[in-house]
Amino acid sequence: MKIDFLITALSGGGAERVMVLLANHFQEKGHTVCLITFNVGDAYEVTSGVMRKKLHDGKFKNHKLRTLNNLRKYYALPKNRPDVMISFLTLNNLNTILIAKLYGINVIVSEHISSLGKTTPEWLTRITRNWIYRKADFITVLTAFDIEFYKKRKCKVVVMPNPCTFPVLLQNDHPRKKTILAVGSLNRYHHKGFDNLIGFIKPILDEHSDWTLKIIGGGVTGKKLLTKLVEEEEGLAKRIIFTGFTNEVAQYMKEAAIFILPSRFEGLPMVLLEAMSQGMACIAYDCKTGPSDMLRDHYNGLLIPDQDVPSMQKGLLMLMENEKLRHTLGNNALRSLERYSMNSVASQWEELFKQLRT
Repeated sequence: MKIDFLITALSGGGAERVMVLLANHFQEKGHTVCLITFNVGDAYEVTSGVMRKKLHDGKFKNHKLRTLNNLRKYYALPKNRPDVMISFLTLNNLNTILIAKLYGINVIVSEHISSLGKTTPEWLTRITRNWIYRKADFITVLTAFDIEFYKKRKCKVVVMPNPCTFPVLLQNDHPRKKTILAVGSLNRYHHKGFDNLIGFIKPILDEHSDWTLKIIGGGVTGKKLLTKLVEEEEGLAKRIIFTGFTNEVAQYMKEAAIFILPSRFEGLPMVLLEAMSQGMACIAYDCKTGPSDMLRDHYNGLLIPDQDVPSMQKGLLMLMENEKLRHTLGNNALRSLERYSMNSVASQWEELFKQLRT
């Protein structure tokens, strides 16, 4: 089968990591795979067998119009048309569906945030979800929470979990640093809850001066705002480290003791899966979608009532002060990942492919 994956850029992020992982896997399984982007950025690499097509240039200054025009011209040549187009992220999905319908190409689009989440401009997000998605052959969502939302909009919707992107840790008896780790784009600090995290972490770090917080992720605008929040709290600047973007997230997770997910909303958070795969003790807000699909409270992590700051502080202190609990949660997390293995997730994609028009 000839498969084209389409995404805005490979500049970093969970959805981008998942797409590269799927593209590599399907190419290794004998499919002909192309990954198409519309903006610069190559934080993640595809294998040599995956073709890369960079439709970055064009006469239109508006990114959405340029993307649409570039896709139209590219698929105008019948030899470029795949058996299926697979697109990630809402506004990229809009363009992909329009072009797929123009040329009669099968199309599957994937949402990587909950239907409660919004992307800008919000009016275009609403049009895409309410009217355009029903034209796709399938829309995949990360959790069952969103099924009813899209069924009401006459979409063919299926749950498709993300695969775990890191090899699962085989041994989890090594010493860990007294580090609390958070991961995500700093420019999405509100979505990821990093502003709240900085607000409630100070008394905890004051009480436990041998612990530090590391926040992994890029984003100039977000870092500027978050750094200002840190500097407003006396003594906090030495205790919170912004590492910037890195491809060494797995190593950071292997070394750190606790992973924290303070998000206001999520889809199926890749970083939580990744932290579990590295045997970390995980603590997360039970936001409406995502964490509760992955964590069972006090078995393989701690689930904290959504945005309940005192409970989050209490849970975090419990983990910091109880190494045995951290070890138990981390080991149970490693046992909880079979449904997120690449083979398991890829087989679900293959089932979708069988249902497409030939």
